[in-house]
Amino acid sequence: MRKDPKPLKKFRKAPLFVSLLVLIIACFLFFFLYNKVNKNKQEAGLAQVEWQTEANRREEITSLSRSVKEIEMERESLNSHFAQSSDVVPFLDTIEQLAASVGAIPEITSVDISKDNVVLVVGLKASGNFSAVYKFLMLLENSPYELEFDSVDLQNVSADASAGGKAENAQWKINLEIKLLSFVS
Repeated sequence: MRKDPKPLKKFRKAPLFVSLLVLIIACFLFFFLYNKVNKNKQEAGLAQVEWQTEANRREEITSLSRSVKEIEMERESLNSHFAQSSDVVPFLDTIEQLAASVGAIPEITSVDISKDNVVLVVGLKASGNFSAVYKFLMLLENSPYELEFDSVDLQNVSADASAGGKAENAQWKINLEIKLLSFVS
């Protein structure tokens, strides 16, 4: 008879079940963490897109702000070519400044708005020597406003003119009626 040198040890099931249980828990933990990382990755991608969109909006706002500041002076210059019906004083001041700049003495005699509220009619007088009155007339023609001359009456009012006096001392007077066509009601 033959004897078994060593009997086979009894197979233990408990360590096998424990290791299988640890393996299953590790797999579930791995998939749980894997899904959590993917979810965080997607949320980070969405946050990145939202951040980029907001950054683009801010850049557009900044660019628009810069553009507005750049054209502000040009807008003011453009607006200076038009007289508002609510405030014609800047236009009248401009006329007086033009006359004073060449040595003529201005006097605004009438200001009226046309019946259709499209044109401002201004009557004015200016006096001085011929050079000053002529230069004033040229400055009006070249002013930034769109003007139409309805009537121009230039007269030599000097007493020396009739007596044959010196021309440089002669006094001249101009009566004008002009229409301001660049008038915004």
